[in-house]
Amino acid sequence: MNIIGELLGYIAGICTAIVFLPQSIRTMKTKDVKGLSLSTHIIYNIAMLSWILYGFYLHSAQMIIFNGISFVFSFIILYMIITQKK
Repeated sequence: MNIIGELLGYIAGICTAIVFLPQSIRTMKTKDVKGLSLSTHIIYNIAMLSWILYGFYLHSAQMIIFNGISFVFSFIILYMIITQKK
């Protein structure tokens, strides 16, 4: 793959990895999950786990690492939704 393709892959991977970081921080600080969708986060976490497993199948460190980071942040939100909903 050429350098532009590699660069685009890393940019996409980094964005995917940190997409839920701001929401994770906000949710942990405020404990407010009122406007967050449980089903969205369940589906997203299943998707990230699937991408991680697919990354193992392909022996793709980029896929495993970036989707793993995204999974962690999204799982924090999912955990907060489950434990904070009343």
